[in-house]
Amino acid sequence: MRLYSHKNRAFHLSSLALEALPRIETDALREVNARQPEDCHAAEQGAISHAIPEYLELFRTYLDGAPAPSRAPVPDDVAARANNLKASAYFLDATIGGVCVLQDSDWLVAERPRHTHAFVYLIEFEREPAVGEPGDKWIRGSNAARGDLRATELAVILSGYLRAMGFAARGHAANTTLVDIEKLAVRAGVVRAQDGMLQAPYLKGGFRLGVVTTDYAMACDAPLAPEGVLEPSDPSIRMGMGGTRPEWWSDELAKRPLHLGRYPMEKIKRADEPTTLVLREEIRRVPKRGDFFKRAQAGDMGAKAQQEKSRFAMKHPYALGMAPLIQNMVPLQGTREPLQPTGIGGDLSDPQRNADAIKALGHFLGADFVGICIAEPWMYYSHDEVEGREIPAYHKYAVCMLIDQGFETMEGASGDDWISASQSMRAYLRGAEIAGVMAAHCRRMGYSARSHSNAHSEVIHNPTILMSGLGEVSRIGETILNPFIGPRSKSVVFTTDLPMTPDRPIAFNLQNFCDNCLKCARECPCNAITYGPKVMFNGYEIWKADVEKCTKYRVTQQKGSACGRCMKMCPWNREDTVEAERLTWLSIDHPELAKAIADLDDHQGNGARNPIKKWWFDLEMVNGVAMHPVAGINERDLSPDRGEKLAKAQKLAFFPPELQPRGGTTLNETVPVDREAGLAHYAEAETPAAARRRQARNSTESER
Repeated sequence: MRLYSHKNRAFHLSSLALEALPRIETDALREVNARQPEDCHAAEQGAISHAIPEYLELFRTYLDGAPAPSRAPVPDDVAARANNLKASAYFLDATIGGVCVLQDSDWLVAERPRHTHAFVYLIEFEREPAVGEPGDKWIRGSNAARGDLRATELAVILSGYLRAMGFAARGHAANTTLVDIEKLAVRAGVVRAQDGMLQAPYLKGGFRLGVVTTDYAMACDAPLAPEGVLEPSDPSIRMGMGGTRPEWWSDELAKRPLHLGRYPMEKIKRADEPTTLVLREEIRRVPKRGDFFKRAQAGDMGAKAQQEKSRFAMKHPYALGMAPLIQNMVPLQGTREPLQPTGIGGDLSDPQRNADAIKALGHFLGADFVGICIAEPWMYYSHDEVEGREIPAYHKYAVCMLIDQGFETMEGASGDDWISASQSMRAYLRGAEIAGVMAAHCRRMGYSARSHSNAHSEVIHNPTILMSGLGEVSRIGETILNPFIGPRSKSVVFTTDLPMTPDRPIAFNLQNFCDNCLKCARECPCNAITYGPKVMFNGYEIWKADVEKCTKYRVTQQKGSACGRCMKMCPWNREDTVEAERLTWLSIDHPELAKAIADLDDHQGNGARNPIKKWWFDLEMVNGVAMHPVAGINERDLSPDRGEKLAKAQKLAFFPPELQPRGGTTLNETVPVDREAGLAHYAEAETPAAARRRQARNSTESER
């Protein structure tokens, strides 16, 4: 945790005080040969590094390509361009970035593109478990492989982003580079050379590098001074007073076993059942074809929604740069078929140790939260949407992970402007990468495993989030809220037969809080979040949102790309400071203060856009070309007086299994949404109290 807020720190400056480092003129730099750091020890046979190559090979396929036929209307200001690309890399979790001019001697090949500039970035090593800690044999010695995978991921996305804006660009990373990465990193001021090794400022561990070369002109950075300390002694910098990472950041994390993760989830109360009613015996499995994004794709919601479904998430060039990886990781997701243990991975007889090792592995690869539950049959979809085939419930365990969408970027956005879909896609991509590699690791050990990403999932994610103890049902309805990052996440799941001890659901008084806070409903652009109480829907107690309204707005709105406004507005969407953590515990420990805390959130202006944090260019892809958004930009802030009027006018529909396309229906068949029936079903919905009374009566009668 940080002591000081970063709300006044521009995102392109990074989380480190790079601006405080001494630098020299490029002409004064001596050319030195130096290497990137490697792992401190060799990886064992059962290490995760052996599951990474197939993903690395896939990613390398997309490092190059043809630029769009026309250039985007980006600023001529080369500093603004450099700042945008740095922020684009930091949003993807790069630690340091810098720019330099390309020289002929930087190239390792004779035939080279006519690129003029290089953007260099650094991926910091993750902490590893100590010998004997959970996951040690799976993780130790794999940091270089993890770093190279992440560096290649960024090379694909950032070069794809530039090409989508009409500029030539190619990505470079370890063993797939046409340029001298180390030399460029020194000249771009990302690292310096010392005794044949590269060193990075402020970092206590190793790192790996990546580069994007391009003809996109940018302001260059000066090299780091070759002598002196790489962390200034200024107390304000060491304390992180400007909102930067304080000097104790790494040391504090190192005190926690890796399997516990960064956030103290172990302090949250656990229960045998969720805080909302789940009637397992009444839940009907539903086909994937009933998902409203699938319904939009099939034409169930009309021609406009069908047309826009194919582009809404990728109509910003930054998100479009992520598309190849999101789509093409699907064939690597895994298998349902049983396997035989191989002996790789060590002793796997202890389910609790396996669970802890899986959590450590998830955190090492980049997940923010990891939980485990039994993959009960009702969590699986009933049929696929392409062929209409039945989906069996095939694995016993589900590992659920949450990926934070990023507080700082959320701060700068309206929630439904041109960065919104990129926030989702970045989390979905990273989740697919993490879960895919973890599932591949389980298969190497001889246990059947399959990942379930947003691009292709045979499991409904929300029940796994709930049952694995990563959150509670919230007023947002279809969103499970986490106590430390609120609703600001996307999920990924992998299922497996590796024996693990499941987690239990959590209870942190969210039901009381959401009863007393209506902010997400008030600020929803399409009035899809209920102002009313929870209802029963297909066996679940839930504040049921109108998913048709929500989906139609996200898919068809023209002043942005998708929508995550409810996540931005939630009072649990908090910064990672000590003060914000105190408010989290106050919210948990004192449910009677829920209304006051929600009102305070409004009073402090939380949910309004912070212009300091806006780092992206507002662009829209139209017919393969990036241009100024045709319809403009959503520029919403807070509307504290909006709620009463919306509540009176609100008409919500929901669509239980009987109103969804039947199992076996494919995307080639159109099944129009019956909104009138949906409105009637919502109006007649059973209350949770009535469901509990009915359940009690049935239990009594069965005992007679």
